[in-house]
Amino acid sequence: MKQLTIAIDGHSSCGKSTMAKDLAKEIGYIYVDTGAMYRSVTLYAMRQGLIDAEGNINVEELEKQLADINISFQLNKETGRPDTFLNGENVEAQIRTMEVSAHVSPVATLPFVRRKLVEEQQKMGEGGGIVMDGRDIGTVVFPNADLKIFVTASAEVRAERRYKELKEKGEAADYDEILENVKQRDYIDTHRETSPLRKADDALELDNSHMTIDEQRQWLLDRVRERI
Repeated sequence: MKQLTIAIDGHSSCGKSTMAKDLAKEIGYIYVDTGAMYRSVTLYAMRQGLIDAEGNINVEELEKQLADINISFQLNKETGRPDTFLNGENVEAQIRTMEVSAHVSPVATLPFVRRKLVEEQQKMGEGGGIVMDGRDIGTVVFPNADLKIFVTASAEVRAERRYKELKEKGEAADYDEILENVKQRDYIDTHRETSPLRKADDALELDNSHMTIDEQRQWLLDRVRERI
């Protein structure tokens, strides 16, 4: 049976990573969270003092240190999903904070960051049998992917989901702040010069604003079976 390359793109906080993880587990494919890779670079930059209080990035120094950043994924036996490791440290929780969310889009616009991570992502996807989600998977990383999905939902729905997720983790959360962050990230992601977020011409669109997890899961499985 042919091993597909499945690209899932979409706006921030639309649940595409959860969908992609569950789909990969269901069909026995490898899952790669490209958003976690950009978040890891952002976390590294923050820890090294390369992002100041106003959000300005020391671009020259970050480019010099880029070779020192190693990102990998390891399966978490308890959750059945991969955790993100930055230079050997499990940073899955740290990269999901609002502080990282506030800085990740500007970091992800840097051409040298995108070049490095796209190269790594393409190596991971050689041979198929992979589900990868992000902002430019179907347009840049795998323009010839067997199945492309573009996921979206209203900004208000996405902010509410993010708010509930943070509260469930016991973290401080403000809905209005999250909504503003979602809108800012949408603008930056769709207007950046390098690899802007857009729906690939041959991608199937999924608006999951009013869908349950089970409904999304079934929709995705049906699309995969059609391609196989």
